[in-house]
Amino acid sequence: MRARLPLAALLSTVVACQSAPAPAGATGDPSGVVTWAASADRMADGVAGRSYRLVVHTSVGGTGLRIRLSNAFGDRPLTLDSVYAGLQKQGAELRPGSNRRLTFGGERTVTVPTGSTVWSDPLPGRLPAATNLVVSLHSPDAGGPASGHWMALQTSYATQGDHTAEESGAAWTIPTGSWFYLDAVSVHAPEGTGAVAALGDSITDGWQSSTGLNRRWPDYLARRLQRADTAVKGVANEGISGNKVLADGPGQSALNRLERDVLSQPGVRTVFLFQGVNDIKAHTGVTADDLIEGYREIVDRAHAAGKCVVGATVGPFKGWHEWDPAAEAVRQEVNAFIRSSGEFDAVTDFDRILRSPYDPERMLPALDGGDHIHPNDKGMQAMADAVDLTALDCDTSG
Repeated sequence: MRARLPLAALLSTVVACQSAPAPAGATGDPSGVVTWAASADRMADGVAGRSYRLVVHTSVGGTGLRIRLSNAFGDRPLTLDSVYAGLQKQGAELRPGSNRRLTFGGERTVTVPTGSTVWSDPLPGRLPAATNLVVSLHSPDAGGPASGHWMALQTSYATQGDHTAEESGAAWTIPTGSWFYLDAVSVHAPEGTGAVAALGDSITDGWQSSTGLNRRWPDYLARRLQRADTAVKGVANEGISGNKVLADGPGQSALNRLERDVLSQPGVRTVFLFQGVNDIKAHTGVTADDLIEGYREIVDRAHAAGKCVVGATVGPFKGWHEWDPAAEAVRQEVNAFIRSSGEFDAVTDFDRILRSPYDPERMLPALDGGDHIHPNDKGMQAMADAVDLTALDCDTSG
C-alpha cells in the first residue's frame, strides 16, 4: 500500500507532463469522480487583472485533484495565467504548505475557448472528503460576460492583481458571494466509487439555508453518504435559483444544460431530478403534460448515457405569491406521474416529507424557511434524510 501524504503536504507537487500537451480547448472528461460542482450561468462582465479565491466544499475524498474551468457563457476566449489550489485555514488564508499551482496540458497558462470548459492536469496528494478547498485564479485580460454561479451561499474573495500564489489572506480584501469561472472539481477515488448529480432549482441551490455552513440538502446528503456503506460518495449540486425544466431564464433550462452540468461530470452514476415548481408557478401556460414530456426527455437522455434517474416530487408552495389553485392542480398531476409512472428508476417523495398534515398544499411550518416555498436548514436535512441511499447506487450496466 502506498503511504498517504501528511495533511501539510496535500496537493504537494505539480504533475510532470510526460506527453505532448493537450489542446487548451480540450473538453474531454477526466477519469475520476466529481467531488464538487456548481452550475455556471452568465454573470456580469469579467474584470481584467482580477484574481478570485474561491472556497468550495468537497464531498468524496481522493487523489489527483482536477478542476474544471468554464467559459460557457463568455463572448470571447478566457485566458487564465495563474491557477492554484489549496486548503482553507480561515477566511482567505490558506493552510501553510497547501497552496499548489495547477497546470493545463503541462502549461501554467490556459485559454478557455468561447462556450467551452477545460479540465486541469491532476495534482498528486490526497484531498480529504468534507474539506474546504480553495481555488485561486487570475486573468490578465478578462472581459465580456463571466461564467459562474451567482448564489454560492459561501464567502469567497477577490483582489486586483495576481496574488494567487500567496497563502496569506491579506491581499484578498473583496468578499464575494459568487463563484467565478470554476464549475467542477474531481478526484480519483477508490475503484467503484460513484457520484450523484442533483439537477434542480433554488431549493437544491440552497436558498434559505444558512450561508457558509453547507446546509443545502445535497450537503446533508453528502454527509449521509460519507457515513454509509455505499459506493456512491460524490455529490454534484447542479441547482440554479429560478431555473426551469423547459425554458431558459436564470440559467439555461434543465434540458439545455443537462449534458454540460450533469452527464459530462466524471463518475456520475445517478441523476437526481428535482425540478418543476418554477415552470408551474410562472403561469406561462405550461401544462402537466408539457412538464411530463420534459421529464421523459431527461430520463431518456440520462439512460442513453448509462445513468439512472431518481425523480423527486414537487414540494408544496401555498402561501408563495404565485400560488393559486390552477398551479396546484398542475403540481398534483405532475406528482402523480412521478410517483406512479414507473419511468424513473426510483422516486423520493419530497412533497410527502415537506407538506403539512393539516394543509397538504402548504409546507409544514417547522420546515419552512419563511417564504413558504424554500425549506429552512431543518427542512433541508429532512429532505436529505428521505433519500433512499440504495437507490443512488443503481446498476447502470444494463
